[in-house]
Amino acid sequence: MNKFNKKQKIIIISIICIIAILIIYFYINDNIKIKNASNLEDLATYEEQNNLNKTENQSGEETGEGNKNNENNEETNKNDNSQNQENSSDEITVHITGAVNKEGVYKLKKESRVQDAVEIAGGLKEDADTKRINLAYQLEDGMKIIVPSINDENLEEELITTEIGKNAGETSTGTSSGSSTDTSTTQNAKTSSKVNINTANEEELDTLPGIGEATARKIIEYRNENGKFSSIEDIKNVKGIGESKFEEIRDLICV
Repeated sequence: MNKFNKKQKIIIISIICIIAILIIYFYINDNIKIKNASNLEDLATYEEQNNLNKTENQSGEETGEGNKNNENNEETNKNDNSQNQENSSDEITVHITGAVNKEGVYKLKKESRVQDAVEIAGGLKEDADTKRINLAYQLEDGMKIIVPSINDENLEEELITTEIGKNAGETSTGTSSGSSTDTSTTQNAKTSSKVNINTANEEELDTLPGIGEATARKIIEYRNENGKFSSIEDIKNVKGIGESKFEEIRDLICV
């Protein structure tokens, strides 16, 4: 006689199957959880590493960009300084007075002419006498330009000069302005060194042998109208100075 009837066997087999299914289910589920946990850990590690790389890249880019900006700023500053130096070396400063509308000190481009100074000073006044000044004269830094007026009948002052004043030449030749030294001593002191015919005033020119007040005035007028002498021989272009007079002063003058 069988220990279990058919119905009991079916129930036992069903229970065994259910248990087996549950075991298999939990086993598979545990493996899935373990795998998912591993995947999540890998994913977290990947994301962390990725975020770290991004941070490093951003930091590197910012540093690189900062360095690049610094380099650009330094280059810009260098260019600005260079430009300022170039601008400074390409400019001259002159003082213009007389028959112009706006007397004053002005900055001009290097190698500017008297005409340029006149224009920046507001132009000529109606009484300006352009016959006594060379508007094409090339200027140098520190020059003073006096534009004469037709009302200035006996203008003895040099019109284009780098000297401080009419008597400034005396200081450079060893005699100060207002000195009580007698005329002969002054003349000997002056003629002991060469007289620059491009910068000397009337009194200095008058110390040269054979050059009186009238001829000295003509030399200054010639300079005002024609510009500086290129060589000492050019002084013979002044009316009243011939070859013989030039020979007397040639060793006493310079340009």
